Amino acid sequence: MTASSVVPHHVAIVMDGNGRWANKRFLPRLAGHKQGVESLRRCVRACIQRGVKVLTVFAFSSENWNRPAEEVSGLMSLLASALGREVPSLSAEGVRLYFVGERQGLSDKVAAGLAQAEQATAHNERLVLNVCFNYGGRWDIAQAAARLAARGEPITEASLHAATALAHVPDPDLFIRTGGEYRISNFLLWQSAYAEFFFSPSLWPDFDEAALDAALQDYASRERRFGQTSAQVQQVAASQVRA
Repeated sequence: MTASSVVPHHVAIVMDGNGRWANKRFLPRLAGHKQGVESLRRCVRACIQRGVKVLTVFAFSSENWNRPAEEVSGLMSLLASALGREVPSLSAEGVRLYFVGERQGLSDKVAAGLAQAEQATAHNERLVLNVCFNYGGRWDIAQAAARLAARGEPITEASLHAATALAHVPDPDLFIRTGGEYRISNFLLWQSAYAEFFFSPSLWPDFDEAALDAALQDYASRERRFGQTSAQVQQVAASQVRA
């Protein structure tokens, strides 16, 4: 098995630790979020270089509205400025942007910026970058069920999956959370049923190429069985090699 064959197709990341990074340096929390944008840029480039095809990041949860108003306002302003600054370079690198989450309640300016960024990168195919913004895993499942009910369609695993907000990409293979916390915080509850989990001690602004490689190496060492036995997995792998 070659190294490239065990690179995850889809990596999902909870980008945690921006505020703590700033607090450790006696900086305002927004400074940590700004540094987090730099870390995301670095991570996108590293994923492209390593052959990852889909990157999904948790940028703003539906629960984050409960944070101090000053921080929420700063995050909205940071998003607006980042869109204008980052989208051209992301598009030049072949990145296709999707903003995944509930858009009702967002300002007209922010909602328009998200739509424009998606449209500007719609032709790209090198990497799909899903930015989960005003997103929650429970919201995703509930809105998918509501959509099916409104159409009078039966609710099955297949139909519910097709109605989720991330139906345009395969489920994540590798789920990374930075910041040293061991929880998934309502992120990709449906999609992560068979993801491999990796918890990094690095705060998100410090998450660099070496930290990503550590997660990818750990993933490469896992045996993904999807309910089968180890012997069955090895038998399938051997038959694929012979083919």
